[in-house]
Amino acid sequence: MKIAVRLFLPLLLIWLGIVAYRRGGMIALRQSGGFAVTSALNIAPRLIVALLAASFLSQIIPAELIGRQIGASSGLTGILIASILGGIMPGGPMTSFPIAVFLWGSGAGAPQIMALIAGWSVFAMHRVIAYELPMMGWRFTLLRMLAVAVIPPLTGLLAAEVVSLLGPDAFAPPAGRL
Repeated sequence: MKIAVRLFLPLLLIWLGIVAYRRGGMIALRQSGGFAVTSALNIAPRLIVALLAASFLSQIIPAELIGRQIGASSGLTGILIASILGGIMPGGPMTSFPIAVFLWGSGAGAPQIMALIAGWSVFAMHRVIAYELPMMGWRFTLLRMLAVAVIPPLTGLLAAEVVSLLGPDAFAPPAGRL
């Protein structure tokens, strides 16, 4: 899988570069390169901070606690806990995914991590408080929260079925404990 990604992404980049060049010449390539560099410079500090925070968490929170609460053997209870944790986990993908990787590498089960990410995606209390409640009102927000409440646990339960079919080795953490 890693080899396919390592081959696919550069080939996709080359193809996109050729298409951009054909449509806009060197100007299009310079603009694209400038945008990429500017974006990377904006993202890099946040990513470094998020990875450091996740690494610090790995030193503070015992892996046994994570495994006990949201480990592979925690079942539905762990999936529900992870769903709630995902919903209250602040920040965007630059902070949330490093934390998810840390939890996964520290003993959380793959279905629980999938429920955590689903909870973060659909609940995101920081976005609800900052944007949805003030703009959409409490009735809309409550209706949406009730309508999507089953998504994170269902995601975890479906992921557990896939893991049971394919085996836990098919879903090992990418880099282990940070």
